[in-house]
Amino acid sequence: MAVTSAKTGPDYIDPAFHAAATGHPCLTLDPWCADADQLRARAGAAIGEILVVEGAMGLFDAAPAPDTPLGHGSTADAVAALGVPVVLIVDAGKTAQTVAAVVAGIAGFRADVPIAGVVLNRIGSPRHEAMLRAAVETVAPVLGAIPRQAALATPSRHLGLVQAQEREDLERFIDGAADCVARHCDLDRLIALATPVRCGGDPVRLAPPGQRIAVARDVAFGFAYPHMLADWRAQGAEIMSFSPLADDAPDGSADAVFLPGGYPELHAGALSSAARFAAGMRAARDRGAMIHGECGGYMALGAGMVDAQGARHAMLGFLDVETSFAARRLHLGYRYMSACAPLSWGATFLGHEFHYATTLHEQGMPLFALRDSMGADLGPAGLREGRVTGSFAHIVEAMA
Repeated sequence: MAVTSAKTGPDYIDPAFHAAATGHPCLTLDPWCADADQLRARAGAAIGEILVVEGAMGLFDAAPAPDTPLGHGSTADAVAALGVPVVLIVDAGKTAQTVAAVVAGIAGFRADVPIAGVVLNRIGSPRHEAMLRAAVETVAPVLGAIPRQAALATPSRHLGLVQAQEREDLERFIDGAADCVARHCDLDRLIALATPVRCGGDPVRLAPPGQRIAVARDVAFGFAYPHMLADWRAQGAEIMSFSPLADDAPDGSADAVFLPGGYPELHAGALSSAARFAAGMRAARDRGAMIHGECGGYMALGAGMVDAQGARHAMLGFLDVETSFAARRLHLGYRYMSACAPLSWGATFLGHEFHYATTLHEQGMPLFALRDSMGADLGPAGLREGRVTGSFAHIVEAMA
């Protein structure tokens, strides 16, 4: 069966595991950044026979909003827009019959968010499973029970799981997880629950920053949303990948260069000494190519980066910003993004921030004016120097 996956929240790391498992890019269906019509249009681009959507955090967890105490942008909001059933994954590792009460509360919370079944996770023993099944079946069908297994644990770091492309055991891990689910879940019942997605028309696409776009793609710059690249291709742009960590230069014919976010702080020394990469970036800037960096890409465009051990590494120096991981502080949340001066690829966007970097110095023309999900003014963000731009904020969708 050909399967496509999607993720409802702001995430780059989990979708890379999805893509490795399915063989298709993982869609981003973010209900804070996209309204119901846009979500349906994005879902309509799914390839294959079945679409599996992973939620972000808890089913009803959302960004705070000024008009409702429940917030906006929850997985439940995406469920309601798409008209799909929910399979609830419940961590039952340290509880028993109380899980049934939790499921009952979730099932009755929103009438437009149907709970079609439950998968019990981290089961301790056959007796534990029997107790849980008997209780939960009074509320909703139990489709499976996954035993607690050390082999299913995955290593993490400060932004989430260690990236899929960094896992030498990735194929073995995915095969092991698949075998476990096949043994402990009723896949026929699970598949039978699937319903057609409420699909819309064509999505509102993000405009490409150029005709030939060089995109940095490696473990230091892995945070590029597939739908953004697909939007660019759909409008006739050509995408050319290169690896700064391999000391590649962007293609000499590129009229735009995109440095996505990622983990440049873990590879600051290698990036600082990547001479061909730096020379190619300077050549792109000097010929007037549009250059944009998001989060980690923004840090790479700056003058310098201090790593977690306190060592400073010179970066490209295109923007007057210095960042540090020696003293980390979490920056997290959805963002309304308005360009302070016109950009060829758009003026207003919806996106998010998620990073731990501290800004030591930042001076120059700001790129965006930001507001948070409550509409509060966060002030200017990012920098712009000629056709070089960057900020910590990630673009997800264009604002209408």
